[in-house]
Amino acid sequence: MSAQTESLTPVSASSPTLSSASPAPPDPTSVVGPPVPGDSGTEDAGAEAVPRIVPVRRTGQWVAAAIVLALLGLVLVSVVRNDAFQWDVVGQYFTTDSVLRGLGLTLWLTAVVMVLGFALGALLAVMRLSGNRVLQASSWGYIWLFRSTPILVQLLFWFNIGALYPEILGVNTVNLLGPVTVAVVGLTLHEAAYAAEVVRGGILSVERGQLEAAQSLGLGPWRRFRRIVLPQAMRSIVPPAGNMLIGALKGTSIVSIIAVQDLLYSVQLVYHRTYQIIPLLLVATIWYAVITSLLSVGQHYVERYYARGTADAR
Repeated sequence: MSAQTESLTPVSASSPTLSSASPAPPDPTSVVGPPVPGDSGTEDAGAEAVPRIVPVRRTGQWVAAAIVLALLGLVLVSVVRNDAFQWDVVGQYFTTDSVLRGLGLTLWLTAVVMVLGFALGALLAVMRLSGNRVLQASSWGYIWLFRSTPILVQLLFWFNIGALYPEILGVNTVNLLGPVTVAVVGLTLHEAAYAAEVVRGGILSVERGQLEAAQSLGLGPWRRFRRIVLPQAMRSIVPPAGNMLIGALKGTSIVSIIAVQDLLYSVQLVYHRTYQIIPLLLVATIWYAVITSLLSVGQHYVERYYARGTADAR
């Protein structure tokens, strides 16, 4: 009975009897198949069969770069070694009191013109986007007029406003506006026309769905503009606004025509006395280059701040 029971006992899969009877798994190294193209059976032969990637030789670009560097080197050497530039005179007048006062007036004039110009430009942009035809036409006419006439002509008109209107509401206008006031008024009205288009383009860049979502949340018009529209519009406003700021800084040099003692007029007063025209012009040029470079760096960080959360944030 015990022998019969023992013969009926199931054998486990790990039994030596079954493991010896089951076929052994195939050895991958012993599989014989069709030869692989380029495989000679050794690593060295296979490495030689793989095509090697050779970078494209851009001989023309390297030649052009070498020519450009050579030309830049020649220009730099000529500027440094040319005695006509009088670099010692440039260093002598670079930080004089008259030049620094002119630089300070230039910076002040640029800041005031940009603040007032963008304030008026934002108002003109809102008028242009309103549903009132009169406001739209008035804004369009203002922008058309001040963008169609040169800034020099505008300044000369404001400087001679007394010849056009000697008296306004009982006020004598002949000597009412001084040179600095004329410069502020003329440059502000001119910049406002361009700022209006910059602001209008930034507002139009915001998708309509953003406004509809804000309205569905019950936000008021001012809160929608301040919290939804303006932060997104600034991404499109900041780059051209930065260009306008740099342009306004350099454009203030035109006020020297009406005897405003900005940076350019200050160096002109000096070289009219000393006849050292080239070195004094270099003084103004270097100061303009330094200030515009600093403004460009600031513009970069402002753009990166308003581009947070987008692919443009670099």
